[in-house]
Amino acid sequence: MEAAWLYQADQVCPEDLPMTAAQALAMGLDTPTLCELAGLPRHADPRDIRDTFEQALEELGITLPDHHVARRYALRRLATRFTAGEVDLAELASDEWSELEVQTAEEHAFVALLPPCACCIEYTLGLDEAAWKAQLQIAACALVSHPSVGPRS
Repeated sequence: MEAAWLYQADQVCPEDLPMTAAQALAMGLDTPTLCELAGLPRHADPRDIRDTFEQALEELGITLPDHHVARRYALRRLATRFTAGEVDLAELASDEWSELEVQTAEEHAFVALLPPCACCIEYTLGLDEAAWKAQLQIAACALVSHPSVGPRS
């Protein structure tokens, strides 16, 4: 389920989907197309991987979420990973979130602190790294504690 949400949010590379299918099989999910996907090589045509993944989801009764909602889920997941120490500051710097239509004050506060690139952190925000990290931690915690959108598995 989570793989479907992250896939729809453009957070999963097609070459990683065969391994995701293999993990789903190991967890007890089983459909013909899921088996087919698990057997595809990482270097298979990305369109074939995507088509097979979407067909496997359909066989499992999993509907792809709306792209916008999936992106909001991915943002919250990023905040969760940051608060858990799984993501460093440089990994947060990306312009991919600037286009996200945030829906809550918590999402807005977190996105507002994400600079477009690692080299622009100090220039963009006018803060030293320690102050930025502290503000980002507060915003991430607020977002994580807010009711979430996303898969309920």
